[in-house]
Amino acid sequence: MRYMLLILLLIITLQAKEKDSFITEQEYAKHLYKNPRGIGCNKCHGKKGEGMVISTYKDKGEKKVLKTVSNNDLDFELFKTAFLKKNGVMPKYFLTSNEIKTLYVYLHNKPKKEGK
Repeated sequence: MRYMLLILLLIITLQAKEKDSFITEQEYAKHLYKNPRGIGCNKCHGKKGEGMVISTYKDKGEKKVLKTVSNNDLDFELFKTAFLKKNGVMPKYFLTSNEIKTLYVYLHNKPKKEGK
């Protein structure tokens, strides 16, 4: 009986948390994009995933540019794959499936223009 009561209390608490969250999903996504695990996606991918030049350098006398691609126009499967595969420069963030979906929605949510 105790366990049943505990499970019921847990379910009620989780439902209340979803409805009365102190932060909106959009706010959570914005903070997640800025700092998922120590360094923000925005530092390399730009404010809204538009991509940017990270650095320029010379290699054997040849000028090289290290830049990121735009990630705000990728389809979801490609976006998700970028987090799951081992990349040369991009850190492994160990994001949950829900966090990846949240980031995807954040980057693909176009702001509404005033008066429209």
